[in-house]
Amino acid sequence: MILTRLVAAATISISISLWLATPAVAQGPGARPPGTGGKIPRSLKVAAVQFRSGRDLDKNVAGITARIRRLASEGVRVAVFPECALTGYFDDVARATTAEKLAKGEWQIAAACRDAGIYAVIGTPYRKGQKLFNSATVIDPSGRVIERYHKVQLAESWPEPGDHLSVFRVDGVPCSIIICHDERYPELVRLPVLAGSRVVIYLSHESGVRQEHKLGPYRAQIQARAVENSVYVVQANAPANDDLSGSHGQSRVIAPDGRIVHEASMFAQEVVTADLDLRKATAENALRSLKRGPLADWWKEGVRRVRIVE
Repeated sequence: MILTRLVAAATISISISLWLATPAVAQGPGARPPGTGGKIPRSLKVAAVQFRSGRDLDKNVAGITARIRRLASEGVRVAVFPECALTGYFDDVARATTAEKLAKGEWQIAAACRDAGIYAVIGTPYRKGQKLFNSATVIDPSGRVIERYHKVQLAESWPEPGDHLSVFRVDGVPCSIIICHDERYPELVRLPVLAGSRVVIYLSHESGVRQEHKLGPYRAQIQARAVENSVYVVQANAPANDDLSGSHGQSRVIAPDGRIVHEASMFAQEVVTADLDLRKATAENALRSLKRGPLADWWKEGVRRVRIVE
């Protein structure tokens, strides 16, 4: 019996290691943008999950996987969860959680994606060697990790800054990611859009409701990222807690003209869903940067630095 348990534990450990070691291969700078070789689907059903994470990783995983299964049954193709949803947005927890625990949690979420046949984007700390990142992990319906985006512009002391921008596909739709403080840096959206992205996924744990002076600018900034690029934005933010700690909710879907299609409340755990009409995500405003003005060559060089995930 003891030998059987040891063999089973070793098998799980090897399976997790192999799963983590085989993400989708990403092409280097200057690769052909997704969508340029074929038509983008006309629609994509998305969900921004306003999820309240605690300090117990196992409970967080149970809540995430339950929502993944439910949303898949409702026809959602990609479920987006907030920044650090796996561990909760706590500096001490992010620093203390081991690579093994993070890997086990991701593995369980990947299994739920595989069983439900759905994509998920999960905010999580991620360890690579001695480095710790504030990341977004993209899992496809086969349970495979197809991209890990690391937050570039940091508001925390514990992570290393990210080292790349990327474009990846969700049901054939080219998408990109930013995390929280990244929204203040327009180039982190513009360059992936010029490289093909038509849906920007935004994971956040923004300031709490006590910092009321920040709430208007948060909304204005992310609406600007949508309209200045003519793309959709799907934002999953954490809700406020009853004691006014946490974030401030208001997860939302924003149309390419900057209008808010749907927006959640501040305190409740909610799900905002939308069927995106991708014919409206033209990237028209962004693409003018390549055709007009004195910075066209500069933008073209920047696009070469975007990683294309095939």
